[in-house]
Amino acid sequence: MARFTLPRDVYHGKGSLEMLKTLDGKRAVICVGGGSMKRFGFLDRAIGYLQEAGMEVKTIEGIEPDPSVETVMKGAAAMQEFQPDWIVAMGGGSPIDAAKAMWIKYEYPETTFEDMCKVFGLPKLRTKAHFCAIPSTSGTATEVTAFSIITDYAKGIKYPIADFEITPDVAIVDPDLAETMPKKLTAHTGMDAITHAIEAYVSTANCDYTDPLAIHAIEMIMNELIPSYNGDMAARDKMHNAQCLAGMAFSNALLGIVHSMAHKTGAAFADYGAHIIHGAANAMYLPKVIAFNAKDETAKKRYGVIVDYMGIAPKDASDDEKVAELIKYLRGMNDALNIPHCIKNYGADSYPVEQGFVPEDVFLARLHDIAVNAIGDACTGSNPRQPSVEEMEKLLKCCYYDTEVDF
Repeated sequence: MARFTLPRDVYHGKGSLEMLKTLDGKRAVICVGGGSMKRFGFLDRAIGYLQEAGMEVKTIEGIEPDPSVETVMKGAAAMQEFQPDWIVAMGGGSPIDAAKAMWIKYEYPETTFEDMCKVFGLPKLRTKAHFCAIPSTSGTATEVTAFSIITDYAKGIKYPIADFEITPDVAIVDPDLAETMPKKLTAHTGMDAITHAIEAYVSTANCDYTDPLAIHAIEMIMNELIPSYNGDMAARDKMHNAQCLAGMAFSNALLGIVHSMAHKTGAAFADYGAHIIHGAANAMYLPKVIAFNAKDETAKKRYGVIVDYMGIAPKDASDDEKVAELIKYLRGMNDALNIPHCIKNYGADSYPVEQGFVPEDVFLARLHDIAVNAIGDACTGSNPRQPSVEEMEKLLKCCYYDTEVDF
């Protein structure tokens, strides 16, 4: 038996933020990030709509990118004091992910972070509050997913929390918010979205319910991401829907080792000033993982189906030829979006750069531990080809040096 779970309500289209005034409750907490939602007026509008609905409103502001365990615990304590019956998270993936984890701790104060990380092991939520998610970026799709990513900076590891209990009750996919994204963020979140869709389609947990969502998301992203990056706001609006469809797919079909690797490398070099942004990591690793997974015949055929829908190779081409075209196409997208092809060339401020921010000797010294952690990531189990630690080390080296995957 399989399960397919989405928010009860998904409101979409310009102006859909206004539906906040229809929520029924007494108190609402709004969780936001670094200030863009305030600068562009969306936070004030959300507060106004909730007050119009008759609610007292408290804000939790300043949630950082890649939110920490400490941020989660601090926010949950604020919720314990305020006792909201609605948690409204607005912004990029970070404030929404943080708010999901805060929600768990708010409902079950005795829960530890280690408890939260037990895959599909959470107790029933909604004993105190319901959850509404409002994304301002077009990539994570956390507004419709059963996932949250929280970083333990002491260990340098991002941990995915995975449970259908944290699937939001309401998602508001209003493209007005996405139109505020800067260019680099548009690129990173867009490549995160296409990674979600491709990994969901080849996942061992794919099904008839997830496949159409994944395929249509891929087709939309193929057509809309680069124009969106180049300032086409109609394309930006369509990308906001496309990333949500990809999220619906992967929340139910799960993901693969592109995400396992991104989770375990993102903060692994933070002490060297190298924070590998999640979407950029996915963009760099995806072509290498496709080459690795294509050694599995079932995965190779499914990559071929993706290519057929994209129309980037002749229908009568072999599956090997189609996989090669898919890898070539994705690398071309990285070029068009100014994303490097490997960790060695990754830079925090501008790239490509000759010398990346992850020194080779540091990468090699930490390689084994990163590989072990990636193998243990919650996303690895649904990858179509299960790597050994040795194979994961080889794959990570390919992602560092941009060398061919031949194993």
